[in-house]
Amino acid sequence: MTPSKWVRIWNERLPDVRLELLQVEAAEVAGLLRERKADAGFLRLPVDRTELSAIPLYTETTVVVVPKDHVVAAADEVGVEDIADEIVLHPLDDTLEWERPPGRPAFERPATTADAIELVAAGIGLLAVPQSLARLHHRKDLTYRTLHGTPQSQIALSWPEEATTDLVEDFIGIVRGRTVNSSRGRRPDEKAQKAEKAQKTQKAAGAAKPKQGQRQGQKQGGQKQGQKPQGAGGRRKPAGGAAPKSGRSGKPRRRP
Repeated sequence: MTPSKWVRIWNERLPDVRLELLQVEAAEVAGLLRERKADAGFLRLPVDRTELSAIPLYTETTVVVVPKDHVVAAADEVGVEDIADEIVLHPLDDTLEWERPPGRPAFERPATTADAIELVAAGIGLLAVPQSLARLHHRKDLTYRTLHGTPQSQIALSWPEEATTDLVEDFIGIVRGRTVNSSRGRRPDEKAQKAEKAQKTQKAAGAAKPKQGQRQGQKQGGQKQGQKPQGAGGRRKPAGGAAPKSGRSGKPRRRP
């Protein structure tokens, strides 16, 4: 696996949570998850679904690994009938789940895929593997070509069913391509914090802004806040309660 893209996104979204990567053999991933030595892992299906959850991601291309000067290397892709007369190695840690590989069997089965690669380099036989394993065990004197008519390996993201934490959900969302704004891609506590923050902001805005009724009452009264009523500190009424004389306001007229 090459999880560099997902690791980069993880570091951008969760910079305070360290993501530790463990490189292990394909056959060891399921056991590592069951023993809680890893929170999640990439493995090849099938997997025991009674203990582990799994989300299929993609299906790998099967290739045949050959020496660079082998006749198969001259083609872009080959079928099982093209290697029917060749010795095809079948390592004990084979990941393609077939009963019998194409071609002629070797006298002994190599213990690992790495051992089988060494035998191919020595000219003893060919090896059919998923493309990622061919890349992993790349050598300058070897190459590989697409092989048709064989089983294919399906890659899945897996984790213990009883250990589905918020951080595991975050990682699942990243691997599945969910955006940072996706409701399923965010943890519940983050959503709660954002909702609480928005509620506090709304309350603060409501407290700072006068109510509509108060503003209307102030306008109808014709008074500003802090200004004394006119009857208390304004113009006095005439003595005796008499009404003021009518007339034009301004300077008095001069007599001729």
